[in-house]
Amino acid sequence: MFTIGKASMQSGVNIETIRYYEREGIVAKPGRSGGGRRMYSSDEIAKLRFVRRCRDLGFPIPIIQTFLSLTAQNDRSCGEVKSLAENHLSEINAKIENLKHLKEALLSLSKNCDDGTAACPMLDALMKDGFGNDVPEPNDQ
Repeated sequence: MFTIGKASMQSGVNIETIRYYEREGIVAKPGRSGGGRRMYSSDEIAKLRFVRRCRDLGFPIPIIQTFLSLTAQNDRSCGEVKSLAENHLSEINAKIENLKHLKEALLSLSKNCDDGTAACPMLDALMKDGFGNDVPEPNDQ
């Protein structure tokens, strides 16, 4: 059994993040020592590491919870996992395309900037109505 500090070190998950995951029901709350300290088993640390790896890949919490529920099933199929991963990959590709458009728009705007002038063409272009209608909002997918 390990304290939360050791669980954090072994899993790579920040202590406050571990507490958050417990509060939100992402991982089960561990048992407690006689003194009331959280005590983590190797399996609980492995689940924390699993969650961290999924977060590193950008998976949202609800998908990670689905993955965790699937790991508990002995007869689980890879079909659902593959589908969720492919959907996530599609979202990532859409974000990459969005970022490419944003990059192109910023490069185009910044090319108009001249050092030392009183009026900035980039700021003027941003102020105009209708500018950027073809540039997706950063949160659009």
